Amino acid sequence: MAKLTKRQKKINELVDKDKLYSLNEAVSTLKKFPQAKFDETVELSFNLHIDPKQSDQLVRGTVILPHGTGKSVRVLVFCKGEDVKKAEAAEADFVGSDELIKKINGGWMDFDVIVATPEMMRDISKLGRVLGPRGLMPSPKAGTVTKDIEKAVKELKGGKIEFKNSKNGNIYLAIGKISFDEAALADNAGCVIEIIKKSKPAVVKGVFIKGIFLATTMGCGLKIAV
Repeated sequence: MAKLTKRQKKINELVDKDKLYSLNEAVSTLKKFPQAKFDETVELSFNLHIDPKQSDQLVRGTVILPHGTGKSVRVLVFCKGEDVKKAEAAEADFVGSDELIKKINGGWMDFDVIVATPEMMRDISKLGRVLGPRGLMPSPKAGTVTKDIEKAVKELKGGKIEFKNSKNGNIYLAIGKISFDEAALADNAGCVIEIIKKSKPAVVKGVFIKGIFLATTMGCGLKIAV
C-alpha cells in the first residue's frame, strides 16, 4: 500500500468522510486544503438517478457561471459575410469558413469551443468525424449554432459551459479555480446545482440527484447535502 504524502494526510485530517456538508461548509473546507503547486480546478460532480441508455432520460444543457471558470476560453466561429465583423467585435479568437475547415482537417485543434451560423452547418458536417469524438461539434441545444454570433461568443467568454450526462449517468463540471474566493465558488456551484435540478427529465420519478460531490483536482470529494 502506497504511503500517504504529508499533503494527503493533512487533507484527511480536515475531511469527515461520513458528513453531509452544506455548500458553504464544503467550499470553506476545500480552501483549507494544503495548496498544490498549481491553481487547482474545483469540480462538481452529480450522481443521477437516470437510465442514460434511454433517450428521454438524457440530461443536457448549459449554464452561465456568474464568476466564470477561471480559464481563458478560445472560441472559433464559422461564419461568412457581415457575421465575420460581429464575431471579431465580440473578440472571438478565430473567425472564418472554408480556410478553417481545411486547417482542422489538417490536424489543427488549438481552440476550446466552436460557434457557427446555421448556414455553415452543411460545410461543417464534413468535420463530424474529427469534432464529434472530442465533443466539439456545435449544436442548437448548446446554443453554439445560432444567428446571434455576438451573444454566443460573449457568453462563452464570460463563463457559459455545457453539461451532459456521461455513459454511467453522471455529470462532471469544472466550476472555477481554488484561487477564487469562497463566495465566488459558492455562487458558481449553487448556480450549477439549481440548473441541474431543473433539468430533471419528465419521465424520471422519485429521487433525481442521488449525490453531489465537490472536489479539487488533487483533493478528495466532499459530499454535499442535496
